[in-house]
This record gives sequence, structure tokens and C-alpha cells, in this order.
Amino acid sequence: MPKAFTRAVSPRLADCELTHMERVAIDPQKAAMQHDAYERELEAAGFAVIRLPDLPDHPDGTFVEDTALLLDGHAVILRPGAASRASETFSTAEGLACHFELHRVADGHVDGGDVLRIGRTLYVGLSTRTDAAGIAALADIVRPLGFEVVQAELKDCLHLKTGATLAGPDRTGSPVLLYNAAGVDPAQFAGVEPMAVDPLEPAAANCLRVGARLILAASNPRTAQRLRDRGFHVVEVDVSELQKAEAGVTCMSLIAE
Repeated sequence: MPKAFTRAVSPRLADCELTHMERVAIDPQKAAMQHDAYERELEAAGFAVIRLPDLPDHPDGTFVEDTALLLDGHAVILRPGAASRASETFSTAEGLACHFELHRVADGHVDGGDVLRIGRTLYVGLSTRTDAAGIAALADIVRPLGFEVVQAELKDCLHLKTGATLAGPDRTGSPVLLYNAAGVDPAQFAGVEPMAVDPLEPAAANCLRVGARLILAASNPRTAQRLRDRGFHVVEVDVSELQKAEAGVTCMSLIAE
């Protein structure tokens, strides 16, 4: 059975790191309820949800995507660019150790939200959280595993996967890249068919493919319908409270198929 690794919402979520958004009040209990519903959708897609160790004192701890990269039977433990998140990786490594062969990025910084896998290519966004040294260190680790790293350029977005994610094959079998033109130029990605989100729904560029389903934040009905028109099974989830912490639907899980 495929697995999805998650972590509980911290009661200190309101103290999260913010880069592109103004800080507003966040209700951790409401966020936890939305996170539970998100996990239920992962289970409905046929995934075994495995909780990583709790980190109640780490506001951003539930955003596990930034701490590791799962590549088949391997887990690369990353180095998040926000100093407050550095120690989260020890808990992630502990939770993944019995499932994967571990590797560790030792130089620079890489957030998992900046890593977009398309086939055997890892596009890594150069951002405020991911630097050139981290990209080079990641490339050295994954090259022997059969992956190529390509640096990607961002416009106005926190992470690469804030601006573009792989929706997967549509009904014709074409691999679709869902993107926000204000955040990412789709021309830099090979082997995909770009599909722009509705201009009024920039957050829709962050989607999560789980099995045959596509999870999308519920605040993007126009883009959801565009995807359904192309044959995607779209599941809309309410993550509005978590979005106040600059979260997307990919942020809260590590997917191993």
C-alpha cells in the first residue's frame, strides 16, 4: 500500500514563518480539524497515513514536505532555509528511517517545497528558502540514484511548488503541469503540457496527485472545473486556516507510491 507521511498541527501554528503574506489570526484547533480532513482524503485515495513524531513547539512542523524528499526507496533529509525549522529534520529522519534508505543534504539549504519531480528530473527552485549550494549538494546525492537536478527560476512565489505542480496525465495521457503565470515560467519544464490556473485563483497552482485523485484547495472552483473538463478526478479540501500560514496542499505530506 502506498504511504503518506504527515505530522500533527502545532498549537503554536500562529507563530509560523511568513514571507509573502501579512500575519493574521490563526486558529490552531480549526487548522487541526482541516488537517484531519486532509488526512482522510489521503486515506480515501488508498494511502496509509503515517504520522511522524509530534513537534508541538515547532510552529511550522506540520509542513513536512520541506524537511525531506522521497525518491522511490530513498529519503533525502533536507536543510530548510528558515533557521527556526532546522531541527525539524531530526524528527523527520527518525520517522522515515525504518521505511527508506536515508541520505542527508549537508551543505546549503533546500526546502522540499522547491523540488518538483517530473520523471527522473528534479526541478529545484532558487528561492528565499533554497540556495545554490543546497541545489548542488542535492544534485550530488541524487545523481547516483538516477536523477538529474535542474535549477528552476521563480518569479513572485514562496516555493517552486507554490507556482507550479504536476497534475499528472489527463484523459489523453498527456502529463499536465498546473502553473500560475505570475509565479513560474512553464517553458523551463520539459515533457509536460502547461495548463494555467484561473487568473483569480493563483493558489490553485499547488495541487497534490495521490493515486488517481488530484487534491486541490477548495477555494479554487474555476480551476477545479478546468481540471475536471480534462478528465481529472479532483477532490477539493478546505485548508483555509492552514493557508494563512502560507501552506499549500503539497506542504502537509510526504508521498511514497
